[in-house]
Amino acid sequence: MKQVSKILLPLSSVRNADAALIIGRNFARRFKAHLAVLHVRPDGRDIAPLAGEGLTGGMVEDLMSAAEREGARRTREVQEVFETFAAHAGIAVVPPRIPFPQDEASVSFNVIKGSESEIVPFHARLSDFTLVAHPDSGDEVSSSEALHAVLFDSGRPAVIAPREPMAHMVKRVCIAWNGTAEAASALRGVIAWASTAERVRVLHCGDYQRRGPEAREVVDYLSMHNITADRVEFAPVERDVGKGLLAACKDFEADMLAMGAYSHSRLRQLILGGVTRHVLEHATLPVLMSR
Repeated sequence: MKQVSKILLPLSSVRNADAALIIGRNFARRFKAHLAVLHVRPDGRDIAPLAGEGLTGGMVEDLMSAAEREGARRTREVQEVFETFAAHAGIAVVPPRIPFPQDEASVSFNVIKGSESEIVPFHARLSDFTLVAHPDSGDEVSSSEALHAVLFDSGRPAVIAPREPMAHMVKRVCIAWNGTAEAASALRGVIAWASTAERVRVLHCGDYQRRGPEAREVVDYLSMHNITADRVEFAPVERDVGKGLLAACKDFEADMLAMGAYSHSRLRQLILGGVTRHVLEHATLPVLMSR
């Protein structure tokens, strides 16, 4: 049975879209899967309930019209980027609502009007994983609406694409382990890549570990899936576990990192930082996250 058959790629804008489309194509080729590119166009009417008191009906209409124009502009830009990509993708381009080819890579493009925070997780729930284009660095990374909609409301893993296009296939996989349920969910999600990778490494750290199974047990679990992995304990860099984790990935020359997301509350991570936030903002490789 194929472990990956459908990959969802939501694109709200053209920011970092090229890198996400390229890695999405590579994933589709690797698993002979379908890449479902989805653009959610905001509905201008949704702005009406948010309009402040004291605005006249005409002012609200103007706001709605401006929102519609902005939505139409973004949709055109995303569609143009997709069409350019599709012309050179080297995989079949198919309509979004037919049975997808089962023995070859394919891609589709769909535009749906509505709320991204609702539509994206609905589609993610029936996808094997969701590929998210990397937001720009800074606060936007930790507040990406599509990413958090998938992580908190889909029950499926998310893969954050790097900012720069990654032309080669994933050969070396790192799995960050701290014993939590979130780490276990990420471990299950990365099996599809680990089972065909050249090398797999389990990374653990005393400052990162929580109550739960230890890294040596993860290596034993992977062996039951016919995956050979080693384990390495990494140290925080400048007292930062996230920085130490990424340094360990670099030492291994990893092409992908899998980790649990937000073992602490999202609010605490946003205020105090945390491993999830650091990795989101600084990783240069694809990162599979799950809750």
